[in-house]
Amino acid sequence: MNAAVKTPNPWPTPPPDQHEAIRRRAEEIYIRNGRIPGRDQENWAQAEQEILRESAEPPTRKAIIVKANGAQYVGEYNPASSDGYLPGEFGPGATVPVRFLGDKMFVQRPNGKILETTIVKKTG
Repeated sequence: MNAAVKTPNPWPTPPPDQHEAIRRRAEEIYIRNGRIPGRDQENWAQAEQEILRESAEPPTRKAIIVKANGAQYVGEYNPASSDGYLPGEFGPGATVPVRFLGDKMFVQRPNGKILETTIVKKTG
């Protein structure tokens, strides 16, 4: 049996989905910082550091499903910034005020506070 010896790449390429996530984050950084030209490498390095740090952390996002106007929306939220929201605050089939803005969904909680989510899926 012949086997090829594989030498580890000292500059490994991130998986395609991670590479795309870094690219998108670098673009967000570019826009957020005022679209300053010539900072591509700094933006990429910052984006790469952020994405790698986030991927090493255990997932902290949760989701809520809302049906509105014949469609079903799945909105992810970060428990750390949800102002104490706990799953189960809304009973199944409960009517709740909801507002959409771009990829954001804002759901009014029973206590009057707003749960901000990012829409990750829409069906229907």
